[in-house]
This record gives sequence, structure tokens and C-alpha cells, in this order.
Amino acid sequence: MSRAREHTGEHWLKRTFGNRGSGSWAAARKRAAHLAFGTSVLPLLIVGAIVLVDLAGRAGILWLPLLAAGPALAATTSRPYGVLCVGFLASVLSAVLGIRDGVPGGELVAVLSALASVTLASVLASALRWRRERVLAAVRSVAEAAQHALLAPIPSNVGPFQVAVRYSAAAAEARIGGDLYALVPTPHGVRMIIGDVRGKGLPAVGTAALVLGVFREAAYDEPDLLAVVARIERSLARNLGFDDFVTAVVAGYPEPGRLEVVNCGHAPPLHVRASGTVVSVDPVDPAPPLGLRALTGESPSLQVLPLADGDQLLLYTDGVTEARDHGREFYALAQGLARHVSDEPATTLAALDAELQAHVGGRLHDDAALLLLRKPVPAEPVTAVGAGTPPAVAGVGCGGGPE
Repeated sequence: MSRAREHTGEHWLKRTFGNRGSGSWAAARKRAAHLAFGTSVLPLLIVGAIVLVDLAGRAGILWLPLLAAGPALAATTSRPYGVLCVGFLASVLSAVLGIRDGVPGGELVAVLSALASVTLASVLASALRWRRERVLAAVRSVAEAAQHALLAPIPSNVGPFQVAVRYSAAAAEARIGGDLYALVPTPHGVRMIIGDVRGKGLPAVGTAALVLGVFREAAYDEPDLLAVVARIERSLARNLGFDDFVTAVVAGYPEPGRLEVVNCGHAPPLHVRASGTVVSVDPVDPAPPLGLRALTGESPSLQVLPLADGDQLLLYTDGVTEARDHGREFYALAQGLARHVSDEPATTLAALDAELQAHVGGRLHDDAALLLLRKPVPAEPVTAVGAGTPPAVAGVGCGGGPE
């Protein structure tokens, strides 16, 4: 569990690089690195090097057993047929070199038997490895399908707002997790949520799906934003374990110029004024994360702040602010936002994401979600959400939440 999440628990008991051109070049190199029978070049280079050493020194029995390194290494990179081909090639070369170097028949048979044994064992290891990789690929495809069922593109304009979302996945092993966000145009104004589920994997995804489902329904039904939060809390209290929780910020824009925010143990949003000043919206009365209210008896409070034309609001998960560089320094999100803020939320988040990736050296250790809203000035044309736009869009992140 990260330091911030440990702090929460004490008080309240995760890139793909390259472009099309580089992808084509990589594909060409990959094809060049594999022979027709499906094995990589490295095992063959090892076999070739041993043969050259033997030819140069005529060492005979001294070097021939090392040819078994070829099929053994091929088992880690090649399919069974490729391993068998490398083993067969090594055996033929061993026999030819043994006869050429005058190796006694008994010793040569022993070397060939060892090569055959290593080859057969390597073929079996390769078959098991490929089977495990196929199972893993199937599991990942199911996990990604579950994620995509909850993740939908967010329109660039929702109600009176310009909107942009940026999600940066952590390491592949934490591909699926509990970061969540949603935007819902409702009769009570635009409402939104961003949150982080404790834990990761399928249980975290299930909890995130539960939160999003309850939020979408309650956002339409409840005129009061605190009632929306209470509905989510009651649902989590029935379904979560005693040590599970969800940090979240729930916000609403019920009328022009009025933004309502309820912070439940989550990182405070950043309010960017039209002048470019960045202000942290710290909760006046800190509330426990969702799912822990029964342990503390404390209820969240509604915080109201003005949102003028040209103002922006950034919601994010702590995978952003807890990202560290090689010197273990946290990423300064507020300063980065002040540097890159613009009139286009998508442009702002693209610059922030690039700076964040550079800060961590290209690999995040936790998922990082960013949701930026901007209230345009009246002179700017804003396209409202069309009739064909889904009434609610939501997303679940792919990496680890609080542990």
C-alpha cells in the first residue's frame, strides 16, 4: 500500500511506445530474426560459435557437449518444432565434427545421446511454455473484454463543459484494476465521479463496476449530491469486506457558476482559474473513504465553490501524484498543470501525460487517471451532447489501486 493510502487506512480503518513506422520496422526485424521453422537466431549463433571454435582448435570431445546449449536455449524462445530443428542440427554437427576430430566411438555415442536427451527435454519445456502463454493470453483477453465493457470513450463536450480524459496504464501484470471515473449529464446537472478501489485484479474491477452502476442510477434519481454519495455508501456496505474501501470525489454542476464537491478520502481536485492560477480544493471537513463510514460514524460534507467561465477542474487518481522519479521524488502535479494549462483540455492532458511518463522514466507502477473539465467562455462555440450520445460514460482503469 502506498504511503498516502496507508495514511488513509490508519485514519479511517498501471505504455505502449512507437508509431506505425517503427512498428513496421520492428515487424521486419522480428521476421528477420526467425527462420522458416520458427526458432530465434541466438541458439543457432551459439551452435555456430561452438562449431567454429572446434574447427579452429580441433579440440574434439572438449567442445562437442557444449552444443547442447543450442536446444536448451531454444526452449526459452522457440516453439517445439524450432527446438527440435536446433537439436537435430546440433546432433548432425556433433557427429560430423566427432568423426573429423577422431573422437572414439563410445565417447561420440555418449555425446549424441546427451544431445538427444537435452533436445527432447527442451521440446517438452517449450511445449509447456507455449501452453502457459496461450492460457495467459486467453485470461488477459477476458480481462480486457471486462474492462472494455465498462470503459467507453468520453465525448469532448458534455453539457456546458469541454472534457478530456487521459489514462496511463501501469505494468502489464497490473493491467486490470480499480481506477474508475464517470460523467453523467442528468436533470440535476452534469455529475461526475473519480475513484480508486483498494486492491487490484478482478475483485477491484467488480467493486469499481458496482460503484459506477450505483452512481449512474443515483445521479439521475437524487436531486441532492450527498444523497448520491449515501446510495453508493449503502451499496458498498452490503457488498465490501470489512477492510475494503473506495476513495472517491463526487462532483456536480447543478446550476451555472456553482460546483458541488464531496470528497471521500480521495486526492483533492485542482481548480484552475481563468487567470491560470491553480488551487487545490482541499476538503473543509475530511470524510472517510466510501465503505468505511460504519467504522467511523462520520458523514461526508458538501463543499461549494464557484466555477466561472474559463475555469477548469482536474480530477485525478493518486497514481499521478505518487509517481516517483529515479531520485524518489513525487511528481508535482499542480506545478505541471500550471505549466501546461491551455484552452483545450485534451492538449493539456497530453502534455501532462508526456511529462509524467518522462518523470517516471517511461514506466508507471500504478495506474494514473486524469479527468479535466473546462467551462468555456460564452463566445466559444460548444457542441452539446447529441441525441445519439450515451447518457452516461464511465471507465475503469487497468492497474493496481490501493493495496
